Amino acid sequence: MYPFRYERPNDLAEAVRLLQAHAQARPLSGGMTLLPTLKHRLARPSHLVDVARLDALRGIACQGGVLAIGAATPHAQVAASPVVRQAIPALADLAGLIGDAQVRQRGTIGGSIANNDPAADYPAAVLGLGATVVTDRRRIAADEFFTGMFSTALDAAEIVTAIEFPLPLRAVYCKHRHPASGYALVGLFLAHTQGGVRVALTGAAPCVRRWTEAEARLSAGAEDPLAAVRDLKLAPQGLNDDLAATPAYRAHLAGVLLRRALSDSPAPAQA
Repeated sequence: MYPFRYERPNDLAEAVRLLQAHAQARPLSGGMTLLPTLKHRLARPSHLVDVARLDALRGIACQGGVLAIGAATPHAQVAASPVVRQAIPALADLAGLIGDAQVRQRGTIGGSIANNDPAADYPAAVLGLGATVVTDRRRIAADEFFTGMFSTALDAAEIVTAIEFPLPLRAVYCKHRHPASGYALVGLFLAHTQGGVRVALTGAAPCVRRWTEAEARLSAGAEDPLAAVRDLKLAPQGLNDDLAATPAYRAHLAGVLLRRALSDSPAPAQA
C-alpha cells in the first residue's frame, strides 16, 4: 500500500471541497473494493476522503413510488430494512446475498456502484430496475451510469449521494456465487416494470449489462414466459473467462438463472 493522507470531513460540502482540491483524492465509504485495491498497489490516491459517516449520505425512504437509499447505507441495513422489504423485496434479498456478514456490515450501496466491480451485485439491481443515481451535482440514469470495467459516468470529485429505485410490479434476483468470495459468477436481476421487462446481468461480462434479447421476448406478453425463453441462449462472446468459469459456462448460467427467476417470480397480470 502506498502512503496517503486520511481526511474525515464534517459534511458533504467539505468532502467535495477536499476532492476538488486534490486531483488524486478518492472518496472512501465502506472500502470493500477500494482497500483491497490499495493493498495490492493497484491505485495510488494522495488522499482518502471518508464519507461513510456523513448523515446526508445515509437513510432509507419510500415515497411517491420511489425507494431512495442513501449512498453510505450499509448492505446489512438494506437487507434488514422493513421499508425495503415491503417496497422491493428482491433488493433486500440481493443485499443479504452480498459477501459475508463482515462485508455486509461495512460495504455500502454507493461504494458498490461507484466502483462498478464486474461481479458486484448492486449494479444489476440499479440497471435492472432502471434506477437513478443521484450525485452532489446531478442525476444519472442507470442506462448511462455504468460505462465499463470499474468505470462509470462519474466525474472527478463527484460523489454519489443516493440511489432512487422506481417500484417495480415484481422483481427477483438470482445468482450463482463464487464459493470463496461470494461474488457473482453470474447474477441476474429480473424486473417487471410499467415500461416492460428489464433483465440485467452481473458477473458475466466486464461490465454489468442488460440482456435485451430476453427483455424483448418477455415484454411481448407471451402466455407462458418460460416457454418464450426456453430456447434462448446468451452468446458467450465477450463474456468473462477466468479460473472460476469459462465464457460458455457463464452463458449457460445466464439461461439457468433466467428460467429460475421466472419460476420464482411469474409475470404479474397487470404487466
